[in-house]
Amino acid sequence: MKLLLDQNISFRVVKKLKEYFPVVEGVRENGLYNRDDRAIWEFCRQKKYAIVTFDEDLYNLTALYGHPPKIIWLRTGNLANDQLVALLVLHKQSIESFISDEKIDSDGCLAIYQNGLEHF
Repeated sequence: MKLLLDQNISFRVVKKLKEYFPVVEGVRENGLYNRDDRAIWEFCRQKKYAIVTFDEDLYNLTALYGHPPKIIWLRTGNLANDQLVALLVLHKQSIESFISDEKIDSDGCLAIYQNGLEHF
C-alpha cells in the first residue's frame, strides 16, 4: 500500500504518517509540486499509489477514467495537521481495505468526513 499526499497537504503530515502507513510520500518528494492534477493522477496510476487529497478534481479524473489510482478524498474542510493525522490513523483499517480491494467493480474513491466514511 502506497499513499501519495497531494500538494494541499503539509509535508509535516507526510512525516507523521510514516509511523502508521508502510509507504507515505508527498508530491514534493516525487518532483510533482505545482504539477497539474492530470500529471499527479498519471504518476500515481503508473507507480501504483493511492492519492490522498482535498481536491475534487482528482476524484473527477478517477470517475472519468476509472482506477487505478484510487482516491482518498478528504471532505473535512480545514484541519490542523495533527487532526488530519489522527483522522487518517483512525480510519487506517478502512483505508488499507479500500486500497487492497482489487475487484474491477470496486469503488475508486473513499471519502473521509470528520464523522465517517463513504465509498463511491
